[in-house]
Amino acid sequence: MAAGIVLSDRQRLDWLRLIRSDGIGPRSFRSLTNRFGGAGPALEALPDLARQAGRNIRIFPEAEAEREMDGLHRLGGRFVALGEADYPLPLRAIDSAPPLVAIRGEFPKLPAVALVGSRNASAAGLTFTRRLAREIGEAGFAIVSGLARGIDTAAHQASLATGTIAVLAGGLDRIYPPQNGGLAERIAAEGALISEMPLGYEPRGRDFPRRNRIVSGLALGTVVVEAARRSGSLITARFANEQGRQVFAVPGSPLDPRAEGGNHLIREGATLCAEAAHVVEALRPMVGRRDDLFHQHQAMREEAVASAGEPLWDELDLPDVTKPPVTEAAGSDRDGFAPAPPAGTGEADDIGSNLLGLLSPTPVALDDLVRASGYPARDVGRALIELELTGAVLRHPGGGLSRAGA
Repeated sequence: MAAGIVLSDRQRLDWLRLIRSDGIGPRSFRSLTNRFGGAGPALEALPDLARQAGRNIRIFPEAEAEREMDGLHRLGGRFVALGEADYPLPLRAIDSAPPLVAIRGEFPKLPAVALVGSRNASAAGLTFTRRLAREIGEAGFAIVSGLARGIDTAAHQASLATGTIAVLAGGLDRIYPPQNGGLAERIAAEGALISEMPLGYEPRGRDFPRRNRIVSGLALGTVVVEAARRSGSLITARFANEQGRQVFAVPGSPLDPRAEGGNHLIREGATLCAEAAHVVEALRPMVGRRDDLFHQHQAMREEAVASAGEPLWDELDLPDVTKPPVTEAAGSDRDGFAPAPPAGTGEADDIGSNLLGLLSPTPVALDDLVRASGYPARDVGRALIELELTGAVLRHPGGGLSRAGA
């Protein structure tokens, strides 16, 4: 794997200022840095662009950014930018990858599994979660969860010795719930805490779905242990499915409302999980080729279609930015994301036709389709998006692809 970019202190400060400015989320950050060649030039252009869009926005002041960087350093954390070597590769591959994350501790150098479930968990659910986390950890996987009460807490506690990662909905200095402060310190010492939110930020309701897409984005697969039919855990499972990751669910009694979500996921095609081996056996074959899988999904990320549902960010629709032009080739000293190549003419249609010829009603993995087609992964990703939009191709739980109506 390539070493990735390395931001200077000045560039890191500019990245922080840009992502903390009003109306800027992952999509607009990516578009602006691509168009203007970096976060610094994008910050200079942003006031004029906002006026053209009829918006007044607050650009995050340099002094506040410096205070946040100093505060994170005193906390024992660091900012890592998308594209840098320390940025988790699985997270890089998702459509809404945060441009900058704050990290305390060290990420386990292991593939990861997300364990999520009810805050109001049953005694049996907590016992089963601890067993799952311990045995999956002993099989060589780190455990990712959201540090919430119930299932999340049990998963973290049982995987401290083998590797655990907690994703926070608020700032790294605002542990929620507060009673998990001691656990968070142990995780920072033996695993890692990660957040995209500012220091001092108290999480609100809309911040938990944002966190959940990072929980699933860090993992090869997500296991839902107990969850109501309408719960944050099912949002995490939906994100995992959209990210091309495998979804597992623990079945439960139809008389227990906490089992409704898991039972529903199984009916919708999630893999039934009754023991750790069900997860390990399903994900083990992916471990050796996970870098290729994530690089292929990352190639699709820039053109990915936004998920259905309420937007996670109130992002600006900036004029002449949503389709950034080609910037300098890789290897330049610009700090933007790798640009998309110019749109093709008739070639894209040919790729789509050939991909349809390779697909059948039986789902096939993305990497197998790329290999069979002989096309670059980026070109396959672009063509698949068009085919999915027209309904010609279906994406299945776990990321499999099939031809519709064949």
